Amino acid sequence: MELSKCRAKTGGRCRHGTLLANFPFRSTNYFVDITNCFVYPRYMLQPTRPLPTDSELEILRVLWDRGPSTVRQVYEKVKAAKPVGYTTVLKLMQIMAEKGLVRRNEEQRTHVYEARLPRESTQRQLVGDLLDRAFGGSAMQMVMQAISAKRATPAEIDQIRRMLDEYVEKRR
Repeated sequence: MELSKCRAKTGGRCRHGTLLANFPFRSTNYFVDITNCFVYPRYMLQPTRPLPTDSELEILRVLWDRGPSTVRQVYEKVKAAKPVGYTTVLKLMQIMAEKGLVRRNEEQRTHVYEARLPRESTQRQLVGDLLDRAFGGSAMQMVMQAISAKRATPAEIDQIRRMLDEYVEKRR
């Protein structure tokens, strides 16, 4: 169901004067916001997964590459790329566990962390956010900017063509 402006019927009137009686969806699956006269399906109000910050993404890359790891193991990998303190990595990983980005296994004395979602799922979420925020939802604009920002090799262009052909075939 789409958002329906001034069609919400809950037994009162919206601020535009539309009578909100006999709302046809008498269910807990919908939320009616009569201040803005919208009907939202409940799933649209579910909080989305939090996007990882740049530092959290570095840690996730280590976890995706290594698999389940201790804070010390992650710290050693991150430290090789840039100067960072052990306690900084520890705190970030604790925050990531609270945000649901990683799982923490506390069965042993040294906690073992693993990424909650696969790399592709997180990348898809980040690309979707970028697509919405920077390109107004236009995939074409985003792809054109990506290709123009960094010159693609002929092999990459061939691969992009194959992927687009496969995508078109699946849509038929």
